[in-house]
Amino acid sequence: MFRIRQVHDNILPVNREAIKQVQEILRSQFAAVRGEEVERLGAKLQASSVQPFRYILLVGENSRSRILGFALLLHDPKNQFCFLDFIATAKGIIGRGIGGALYERVREQAAALKAKGLFFECLPDNPDQCPDPKLLKQNVARLKFYETYGALPFVNTGYQTPVKPDDSCMPLLVFDDLGSNQPLRPADAQKVVRSILEGKYAYLCPPEYVNTVVASFRDNPIRLREPRYVKEASHVRPTNVKVHELIALVVNDKHDIHHIRERGYVESPVRIKSILSEIEPSGLFEKVPVKNYPDKHIKAVHAADFVEYLVAACAAVPQGKSVYPYVFPIRNATRPPKEMSVRAGYFCIDTFTPLNQNAYLAAKRAVDCALTAADQILHGRRMAYALVRPPGHHAEHRAFGGFCYFNNAGVAAHYLSSFGKVAILDVDYHHGNGQENIFYSRNDVFTVSIHGDPDFAYPYFTGFADERGEGPGEGFNLNIPLPEIQDGAQYRQALQTAIQAVADFGPAFLVVALGLDPAKGDPTGTWLLKPKDFEQNGRMLADLGLATLFVQEGGYRTRNLGVNARHFFEGFVAGAEGR
Repeated sequence: MFRIRQVHDNILPVNREAIKQVQEILRSQFAAVRGEEVERLGAKLQASSVQPFRYILLVGENSRSRILGFALLLHDPKNQFCFLDFIATAKGIIGRGIGGALYERVREQAAALKAKGLFFECLPDNPDQCPDPKLLKQNVARLKFYETYGALPFVNTGYQTPVKPDDSCMPLLVFDDLGSNQPLRPADAQKVVRSILEGKYAYLCPPEYVNTVVASFRDNPIRLREPRYVKEASHVRPTNVKVHELIALVVNDKHDIHHIRERGYVESPVRIKSILSEIEPSGLFEKVPVKNYPDKHIKAVHAADFVEYLVAACAAVPQGKSVYPYVFPIRNATRPPKEMSVRAGYFCIDTFTPLNQNAYLAAKRAVDCALTAADQILHGRRMAYALVRPPGHHAEHRAFGGFCYFNNAGVAAHYLSSFGKVAILDVDYHHGNGQENIFYSRNDVFTVSIHGDPDFAYPYFTGFADERGEGPGEGFNLNIPLPEIQDGAQYRQALQTAIQAVADFGPAFLVVALGLDPAKGDPTGTWLLKPKDFEQNGRMLADLGLATLFVQEGGYRTRNLGVNARHFFEGFVAGAEGR
């Protein structure tokens, strides 16, 4: 297997290993590169806001995570261009098409960033400028390759002017218009060249040299060299190029064994079918099979006696029957009833979340899905979606309810927290009381919930604005309760507050408890969000630029459930592309 992916940070072990391998290639193949520049590569991927360029590292790797090649692209959003700093294959990788695949991905990335062009340097292919026959042969091969994409060097400029009198073999500056066929104006070219010389070579080029070279780009339009090796460029950029990493889609393949047929039970299997029917044709997702995980991950966030009760109680219910809690031992909570069916109220917060033979099995599989999706993030994916039922955000450390048995998002967040800080943003119509309860005393997982005010909305007893956490977790829980009527614009104000709070926390990972029940007409809610509102919500969340795990929660109006899901993810992907 060969894949090209973007390495966004040096947080994940898989990314740190990729950066390490890229640094080894740089040291072995680019002797002129400063050691400091190589060492700071990982930091530069995350520090784009305080440097002239945004660094984009693309790596081609095999199934064993060996880096076969890489490309380092610099993006200048102010001047709207991209500069290909390095592109190389690992030692011994010859003739496998790795370089070509990487360059095509670079072009697509630049086009998706709406760059006016892609610029890069090549050593000269003229014998009088490069007397070394072996190096000259390599230079000719490179420029011939780039000509197939219509990329040509500039002529009649001073870009090859030596910085010092004894400098030789000065590079050509090559321009790829990405298939636009738009000529480059001198004013634009001068901005690009100044940005390159001052942003990349500030340590080498004095101001007077920069000014001289910049001023030499005065032809209108800027002239390119005539092709020497290729009669006609054969590779052109496709129109409406979109570069996005596919979202890992992990579906609970056992969700439908949990089917409560009682009238009015809205948490039904058709919810998953409704979502899949809309998102699968979108081309945004790649299905990933569910893996099995040990119960220790559930018990890391849920009390052991609670987990063991669910296992035993569900197994004890007769086939085809359901048990609903009906006795709640609030007077003597320290002495749980002995009878399994009566003890349900000892662990449950309501009277409408039943136990049956399949409840535990389906809930455990939902946790497996969330952990599978989390592992996709840990293996370098930027987006993963656990499409599960039963949902989980009402399940607390020692209680189930609200159709929820185990807290899927909470288990995944705890799992990810071993690798960096995590923020859980719950956008369900109902308060995420489960996450609040589980992480209330922790400061490594920041919990945020936007929901209907508990004065009128389930679960009624939590979700108030003054619930801020306790002990080490004080200040790390944020509730944003909203009025009974909210349209999309009003909701986005609250969402922006939540997003800013997450950004201030500075997490490595974002877990979105994705409730779609803020939709207009949802039988469990009162808000008025339409498909376009969900799309805008997705765009806003993408602005955080975080590795993001989505875990499905509520959403019960099946007529538009899938449409809203599709719009949300289309918005998120579009927002991620535009960053």
